[in-house]
Amino acid sequence: MYRVLIVDDDVELTELLREFLEPEGFAVETLHDGVSCLRVNLETKDLVVLDVMLPAVSGFEVLKQLRQRSDIPVIMLTARDGDVDRIVGLEIGADDYVSKPVNPRELVARIRAVLRRMSPTKEKPIGELAVGEIRLNPASRNAWAGEQRLDLTTAEFNLLQYLLRNAGQIVTRDELSAAAFGRKHQANADRNVDTLVSKVRRKLGPGTDMDDRIKTVRNVGYLYALPPLPGTADE
Repeated sequence: MYRVLIVDDDVELTELLREFLEPEGFAVETLHDGVSCLRVNLETKDLVVLDVMLPAVSGFEVLKQLRQRSDIPVIMLTARDGDVDRIVGLEIGADDYVSKPVNPRELVARIRAVLRRMSPTKEKPIGELAVGEIRLNPASRNAWAGEQRLDLTTAEFNLLQYLLRNAGQIVTRDELSAAAFGRKHQANADRNVDTLVSKVRRKLGPGTDMDDRIKTVRNVGYLYALPPLPGTADE
């Protein structure tokens, strides 16, 4: 899960972007001034979205100082028209530029593109996961039930991936919330996870290898059941 830091003095905008990015699988932290950004431990972040027009210390100055100690990917935001800001930012060390008003979908696409380009090792290509007839490819983010490809949202895919990785083990709702939405302790977390699990169950269908793949563990969470070994199924 990628960790994104958004630095912008527009509180309403940062919260809007958080609400859009977190369901897309990003863990988001927001700050509202450049000084606070410079105090952040960048080892705990994967990418910074940085506004040019910040109070006290401009985004350009923040970027200069960040570049003295880190090569973390940075996407600049600006409300000003023209190429000057974009050129200056790129020369200082920005990896991409997005103009305001920000289209959240465009920002997500640019974040993913920068992360792929700048940090290919963080893509963590992993072999296909398979439990019974359910298969999932983390690299392509595709999943199948038998030969049928599943139409999963980002959060549904993240949740199913976590369950498959921990098949046969009980996982808590907090763990599933963190995997699916990028955060553990949130309002209505249990309800959101339960709703998401119900949606994934419906999309997986009844199957042939087990009656109930995702089992509810009362007052704890869920368990993705391992299929019975050949010859051990009940008669």
